[in-house]
Amino acid sequence: MCSRAHRVMFRSNARALNRALERLKNVQTKVNEALKRSGIQEKSLERKLRIWLRKVEENVPLGELILEKRSSCAIWLSDKDVEILEKVKRLEEQGQDLIKKISVNKSSREIVERVLGPSFHPQKTALEMLDKLKDCLKKKNVQKIGVWGMGGVGKTTLVRTLNNDLLKYAATQQFALVIWVTVSKDFDLKRVQMDIAKRLGKRFTREQMNQLGLTICERLIDLKNFLLILDDVWHPIDLDQLGIPLALERSKDSKVVLTSRRLEVCQQMMTNENIKVACLQEKEAWELFCHNVGEVANSDNVKPIAKDVSHECCGLPLAIITIGRTLRGKPQVEVWKHTLNLLKRSAPSIDTEEKIFGTLKLSYDFLQDNMKSCFLFCALFPEDYSIKVSELIMYWVAEGLLDGQHHYEDMMNEGVTLVERLKDSCLLEDGDSCDTVKMHDVVRDFAIWFMSSQGEGFHSLVMAGRGLIEFPQDKFVSSVQRVSLMANKLERLPNNVIEGVETLVLLLQGNSHVKEVPNGFLQAFPNLRILDLSGVRIRTLPDSFSNLHSLRSLVLRNCKKLRNLPSLESLVKLQFLDLHESAIRELPRGLEALSSLRYICVSNTYQLQSIPAGTILQLSSLEVLDMAGSAYSWGIKGEEREGQATLDEVTCLPHLQFLAIKLLDVLSFSYEFDSLTKRLTKFQFLFSPIRSVSPPGTGEGCLAISDVNVSNASIGWLLQHVTSLDLNYCEGLNGMFENLVTKSKSSFVAMKALSIHYFPSLSLASGCESQLDLFPNLEELSLDNVNLESIGELNGFLGMRLQKLKLLQVSGCRQLKRLFSDQILAGTLPNLQEIKVVSCLRLEELFNFSSVPVDFCAESLLPKLTVIKLKYLPQLRSLCNDRVVLESLEHLEVESCESLKNLPFVPGNTGMINEQMAWEYMSRTLG
Repeated sequence: MCSRAHRVMFRSNARALNRALERLKNVQTKVNEALKRSGIQEKSLERKLRIWLRKVEENVPLGELILEKRSSCAIWLSDKDVEILEKVKRLEEQGQDLIKKISVNKSSREIVERVLGPSFHPQKTALEMLDKLKDCLKKKNVQKIGVWGMGGVGKTTLVRTLNNDLLKYAATQQFALVIWVTVSKDFDLKRVQMDIAKRLGKRFTREQMNQLGLTICERLIDLKNFLLILDDVWHPIDLDQLGIPLALERSKDSKVVLTSRRLEVCQQMMTNENIKVACLQEKEAWELFCHNVGEVANSDNVKPIAKDVSHECCGLPLAIITIGRTLRGKPQVEVWKHTLNLLKRSAPSIDTEEKIFGTLKLSYDFLQDNMKSCFLFCALFPEDYSIKVSELIMYWVAEGLLDGQHHYEDMMNEGVTLVERLKDSCLLEDGDSCDTVKMHDVVRDFAIWFMSSQGEGFHSLVMAGRGLIEFPQDKFVSSVQRVSLMANKLERLPNNVIEGVETLVLLLQGNSHVKEVPNGFLQAFPNLRILDLSGVRIRTLPDSFSNLHSLRSLVLRNCKKLRNLPSLESLVKLQFLDLHESAIRELPRGLEALSSLRYICVSNTYQLQSIPAGTILQLSSLEVLDMAGSAYSWGIKGEEREGQATLDEVTCLPHLQFLAIKLLDVLSFSYEFDSLTKRLTKFQFLFSPIRSVSPPGTGEGCLAISDVNVSNASIGWLLQHVTSLDLNYCEGLNGMFENLVTKSKSSFVAMKALSIHYFPSLSLASGCESQLDLFPNLEELSLDNVNLESIGELNGFLGMRLQKLKLLQVSGCRQLKRLFSDQILAGTLPNLQEIKVVSCLRLEELFNFSSVPVDFCAESLLPKLTVIKLKYLPQLRSLCNDRVVLESLEHLEVESCESLKNLPFVPGNTGMINEQMAWEYMSRTLG
């Protein structure tokens, strides 16, 4: 007879086993679905999943057999039964972690990629459209979905939100791959195919370009199912020609979503469902307007007028956001009344597109006069083009839109401020890379419409990025002031053009097929202020070039065939000369006559050998001399090459603010040039006897020394001004550092970045250890092939305590056994955020603070460390000892670290790293 206590004990264990089995079966189903749906791309992860599934299939029947004992009044579970129970529990926990792993691993980074852009305002109508779009994706009989509506209504925002929602649930959403492509108005089949191929991880040779469609098709078929989002489609696209295999049986579950301003485009592409993105209803438009205007919209005096202003925006989100932000923080009733009056009369007609332009014109009308012209200038660039801010500002100055009397730095500051104001007005937005901006396509359309319709003062010919083969003579008129034909496929320029006496700007960059500028072509533009021929294949310019007496900016970047220019002597108003990466062998003749010249860029001119003596000395207005990466090596007086300019000429330039040059030997750059470095706001100095080496890094004061014996160099005076120091294959580094340690009476507080490449014999003479931290504000440290057993040795060597260090990069340090140990005392790495270690063959451990006092707070050792990247470290056995807590770690990459078999952690995020990070590590490393 079973006792009641024994029965309770069995029932309790049985219930636990039953619950564990149910949970395990649910996880098993999810894992099977994940394998079937997305086809895990990482082989090691797929192998782990299949091993786990095999173990589940072995243990579930055993667990079910144990449960059958309930009918036979079994009292005790045998040791084997208990073992099965524990196995089921462990398998269930492991399965849950694997599901998390599928979410956070490469599926979330590769299956769906985040698309950046303005946030989605969660209003009822918008959420309903998003739900409708998601429902269409689930329908078996729907393959192509059209999202259409007027420009600025929120089509891109809708599909961008869809894409980013799929990213949130990458492990459970239905597609093996989601591809986003921006098509734009001027459809280029090859460009779109290249974007898709890039997303697929494919690279092609020039010979394979004609097979792009076939290759894309084959790759997509292998994916089983995919989602292609084509944003901003203006004309019907042949998906078969593009390489999209929707008609094939294996691709029936794949989908295409396209956005367009025209329903006709969707219909011609035979979409199965079309979703119209309409303007907002009055209530939601008012909510969005208030969200952008702020509290002032609901003040007693303003609210009635604000309601009317919102109404005049016609529910167009772009207009609502643009005007709302223009009026943000403006409580004056007069301003609101003026805005309303402008808005009521700004629409040129009742036509929908023109209504949009009229709405955008309101923001334009709020700009100051010079800002208006600066804004319109941005429309000269192709659609979706990221414009480098510094180049844009120089265009503005050259045309006369900004005050050219300011110093270069002040001019740049004013320009950046103006750019930010345009961004705040939603007339510009951030570009695709740092320090760039671009125009929303609707805003650009408005600007082009405005320039073509407003007559005197604004007339421009803008046909950038249109695929033109011939110069559009039929579009050219004598009154045009700005001509932009950049990024086309022009094969030649005409010799005879209608004379454009009012033309100030001629932008022809990116027409790589043009090999010659005819003499008669430039004669047609006698008053030209800006000429940009970057990227063309010309070898020189015609004699008529010398007649451009009003020219202020000549840009010939990346003209790799350009060997010489006619004399510049007559271009007395020239301010900006850019010959970056050209093939010139000497600076142009007549340069010394240009007293207005303030900017010269001859960076990466690998063939530049000659600068005649006296040339630079005459450039009294010069503020920027950029020769980074140039082959020309400057000497000093007494060591100069006969007839060539010396550094003494540079020191005599009264307005110089930025200087990037190369010198042969650091010893030639003596203390007498201290006054030069003090008055420069930015410099890049490279000391190297090698003709072509990479220019130094970026920063306010960059110093690079390469392949030079520095044993007798005394550069402490120079380091007072240096923010970035790069030492590359230099002999005598011990001697130079001993000089710094023994002679420096104060630290080099400006230094933010230090790179040392190849230092095989690090050692100081006895008693030379630094008593102070020579680089107390160092934020980035890069060591390559440096003889160290621990980074801590730098403490005694140079007094480096690394309290401000944010980034540490170490590679090829073959003696290195650990990064940090007790030689770096606890609490000295409070700002370290990222560590990268590569190819350190003896490295055994990253951190070991075994002698840290017991009562010391372990979390304070590395409180900000979020990223660790480890590669090719065969002896690495552990990241850290148990005195180190990596509580802030977010990103861990481990590759080819065979001895690192596991990561110690305590569940619940209380150990060295959290469980999610451990699973990411295991997926990359363990087999």
